[in-house]
Amino acid sequence: MDTLTLKLRGMSCAACANNIEKAIRSVPGVSGCNVNFGAEQAAIKYDRSLANLEKIQSAIATAGYSSYSVSEELLFEEDDAEKADKQALQRKLSFKVLVGGVISIFLVVGSLPMMTGLNLPLIPSFLQNSWVQLVLTTPVVFWCGGSFYRNGWKSLKRHTATMDTLIALGTSAAYLYSLFVTVFPKFFIAQGLIPHIYYEVAAIVITLILLGRLLENRARGQTSEAIRKLIGLQARDARVMRDGKEIDVPIAEVRINDVILVRPGEKIPVDGEVIAGASTVDEAMVTGESLPVKKQPGDEVIGATINGAGAFQFRVTRVGNDTFLAQIVKLVQQAQGSKAPIQRLADQVTGWFVPAVIAVAIATFVIWFNFTGNLTLATMTTVGVLIIACPCALGLATPTSVMVGTGKGAENGILIKSADSLELAHKIKTIVLDKTGTLTQGKPTVTDFVTVNGTANGNEIQLLQLAATVERNSEHPLAEAVVKYAQSQEVSLMDVNNFVANAGSGVQAVVANQLVQIGTQRWLTELGINTISLQQYKDTWETAGKTVILIAVDGELQGIMGIADALKPSSTAVVKALQKLGLEVVMLTGDNRKTAEAIAKQVGIQRIFAEVRPDQKAAIIQSLQGEIERLPNPKSKIKNSKSKIVAMVGDGINDAPALAQADVGIAIGTGTDVAIAASDITLISGDLQGIVTAIQLSRATINNIRQNLFFAFVYNVIGIPIAAGILFPIFGWLLNPIIAGGAMALSSLSVVSNALRLRNFQPKTIS
Repeated sequence: MDTLTLKLRGMSCAACANNIEKAIRSVPGVSGCNVNFGAEQAAIKYDRSLANLEKIQSAIATAGYSSYSVSEELLFEEDDAEKADKQALQRKLSFKVLVGGVISIFLVVGSLPMMTGLNLPLIPSFLQNSWVQLVLTTPVVFWCGGSFYRNGWKSLKRHTATMDTLIALGTSAAYLYSLFVTVFPKFFIAQGLIPHIYYEVAAIVITLILLGRLLENRARGQTSEAIRKLIGLQARDARVMRDGKEIDVPIAEVRINDVILVRPGEKIPVDGEVIAGASTVDEAMVTGESLPVKKQPGDEVIGATINGAGAFQFRVTRVGNDTFLAQIVKLVQQAQGSKAPIQRLADQVTGWFVPAVIAVAIATFVIWFNFTGNLTLATMTTVGVLIIACPCALGLATPTSVMVGTGKGAENGILIKSADSLELAHKIKTIVLDKTGTLTQGKPTVTDFVTVNGTANGNEIQLLQLAATVERNSEHPLAEAVVKYAQSQEVSLMDVNNFVANAGSGVQAVVANQLVQIGTQRWLTELGINTISLQQYKDTWETAGKTVILIAVDGELQGIMGIADALKPSSTAVVKALQKLGLEVVMLTGDNRKTAEAIAKQVGIQRIFAEVRPDQKAAIIQSLQGEIERLPNPKSKIKNSKSKIVAMVGDGINDAPALAQADVGIAIGTGTDVAIAASDITLISGDLQGIVTAIQLSRATINNIRQNLFFAFVYNVIGIPIAAGILFPIFGWLLNPIIAGGAMALSSLSVVSNALRLRNFQPKTIS
């Protein structure tokens, strides 16, 4: 399977997006497709043995739209040609609005006597002439509004309908009716009807809709502001050491293993590893981390971050699309192009919306003409229905909010991989926190070390040498702590044979012909090793919140170590903040229960799962998902319970299955790539405040989407019946098609403007 993202041209409303999506899905081999009307892109998954770019583009062209592919890096930014095209479109729209507006003013002035029934001598008589109004209106209809008719005709040939279809039908009805009155006025006089003309309706409606599109295009351009900000962080040049000389080269010419010099205050061009010098780096713009981070030889640096007062050299490790910044941009772009489950309702509605509106318009004409015999009344109500109906607002309601929300997340150091994750996060009821590396700093250190035989004859050093030699082969943070402790004691390490790691239990190997086993008390006891002699140390250290490991040599207990992993400064405040948000906070750890209870007590967590092996973590998440959440109003006849939505927060390889099992997996960005890949949301900086921010952002985005959908649905539910004349029998009031056109244009603009309010989102700080 391959994935492909195409840029699209020619869409005018959400119905167009649905038409394109259907066309792409009809191509054999295409297994999935999301068309984002707001981003004007199509994300496609297909079997490359059955489908290819040409077949997909051909299907899009057959549907009446154009598409083009660009290189991956240009997918996230506008190339010069695209910028020029968009600027040209804006200029063309602006000019058409200007021309249409000026002509519409003359038409309105000329129509005032007819609309008011008054004799207005100040208005020139020639402006009231129907033939003059015909001449003025024709260029507005066929030049300013030409695209509506062309697109409407294309849709008709494809047996589909879009917003352009409605506009074309509505304005042409007003124009042709007025033309008939102009040419055959005696026909109406003979039937006792006043030969009114409505040229101004066609002209003003087209002008208002073009104005709405002009403003909407400008507003929609702002929804991708976060992407442009991220791209703008990229440095343009780099100072590289080549052939013993310092030279400035464009960023595109930087190669892996190049050595780059960074001076005070400069922007780091690409990702790499510091090899000389030291400094502090401001990574806030990429990770959201507010405090500068100290960098010295061996530390990684991220492209687009800002160097502080020091100077250093680093070796390039990633360039181009492999850089950290490029990956962030790619993930944000993918999230912005995805669809949230809440959008399915809008998609279903827009699928039948336009045909339904046309049916309502026909019914409106038939009913009014049959009951009143008034052709003018029947025509104007029909035109009003066609003009006021707007599927665009429905189509824009969700994607615009998702685009702004995911972009805002990236600005705060939170990568949200899909719209599904963004929506689901606001429903979380239980959040499970891993201990090591999540609640704690993930940098454990040995604080206590006791041997059975004391320090006589260097026994302590010999045992430490055996333990560190074995632990050097393990990737576990506790193993790293043992090795670092041995190095601080200047203990040399030996060769190891037959190393075996028992996940969640311990490790063992043969060193100098001795079997060394290091792990939990439970594991050693299962192996038949007596651990009672050092029980007092174990109990004391665990009560203090330390992790305890035991060391056995050739089946005999020889020593015990206490290892402490300090809590992150924000852990306690974050747990309290999550609980204030109404979430149940659970701690999950492979540590023993006493240590787990001590840590949980410090941060205020009531429910813990301790001594959990890595293979058991996913099962525990599954069991939590199976718990029933009681809803308010238990006396209600409506079902008042449902399964819990569970989130898992972790950073290690052993957390990956649990992250994948959870409804929402949240990975600490400072953790492993495997955990990040298995998660739905990544906290780039590792600051737990990001958990609270992600949930707050999800709730703000979903509230924004609901507001948009409410505006769009209510607008159409109320507007269409009024345009159809439902109030006329009661109040004698009809909706002027001009007002309908203005309202339709403003509906889409209001939805986009409401979505843009999310740009003002600020996470509530925790204390």
